[in-house]
Amino acid sequence: MFGIILAIHIVIAFVLIVLVLIQHGKGADAGASFGGSSQSFFGSRGTATFLSRTTAALATLFFITSLSLAYVASKEVKGYQSVVTEQQAPSKEGDARSDIPVVPN
Repeated sequence: MFGIILAIHIVIAFVLIVLVLIQHGKGADAGASFGGSSQSFFGSRGTATFLSRTTAALATLFFITSLSLAYVASKEVKGYQSVVTEQQAPSKEGDARSDIPVVPN
């Protein structure tokens, strides 16, 4: 399950990067009014709307897959024991097992 969500997450990330790089800034439309052509397959304003909506949808999916990956990873870790939880019993003064001095109460 983790591998499938991770693969989808990576594909969405790459597509999102490409979509953001394809989009042009708001100032790019001003250059089209001085002789550049702004007509495209989606119309004069349709491309920006299509790309913006697609980017927003992919950003939402990216967010959902990020949360899903965190949830699945936290459920898979439950079976393992942490190294930090294992504690050594306090040693007595003069014990050769520990180099750490004992602090009296």
